[in-house]
Amino acid sequence: MSRDRSLKDSIYDSVLEGVLNYEFRPNQILTEKELVAKYGCSKSPVREALLSLCNDRVLRSIPRCGYEVIRLTMEDVEQIQDFRRVLECGILRSCYKKITPRQMERLRALDRDCSGSRNMWEHWEQITAFHLQLMICSQNQYAYTQLQRAMAVLRRAYAQFYWDRWDATSPPLDTRNHQKVLDFLEAGDIDRATQALEDDLNDFGEVKGP
Repeated sequence: MSRDRSLKDSIYDSVLEGVLNYEFRPNQILTEKELVAKYGCSKSPVREALLSLCNDRVLRSIPRCGYEVIRLTMEDVEQIQDFRRVLECGILRSCYKKITPRQMERLRALDRDCSGSRNMWEHWEQITAFHLQLMICSQNQYAYTQLQRAMAVLRRAYAQFYWDRWDATSPPLDTRNHQKVLDFLEAGDIDRATQALEDDLNDFGEVKGP
């Protein structure tokens, strides 16, 4: 890997982290000049990182101005959640009979982890791990990849809507249906399991704010 390529990846990760932790806020304009100064490098890796962030819809290029941090709307979130409902509920129906006791044990452990989150990012990573583990049970790599991509966008939305609202002493309610999903799966009741999963996906609204 070339030095410029690895530097480009490092800048990409740093800018994305800045978006997630609100160093760079929605609608803020970033410029090549300020990032070149920030990272002490040439324009080439900065430009490549910014273009990649545009391709991933983290930023949008504004000619003769710079790169704007995209503000995700609730319409964006609702469209992704609609996709997740079709994907995750459909996949669960197709694979629930294949879920092994060991996989169920792993899902139970992930559910327990969610209730002990110390900060919003730990909580989000645990939510993501739970849903990806459900997808792993299907052994459908394409579906798994699509869910990963959806969760990456929702991670930014989670930061945007919930950054100032996390309270470790009063955790959000967006994992309250995990146990129901698992209980119904173990009982072989796929209709109620998929309904519980849909209810779980709807609980993103509990953290989106007004």
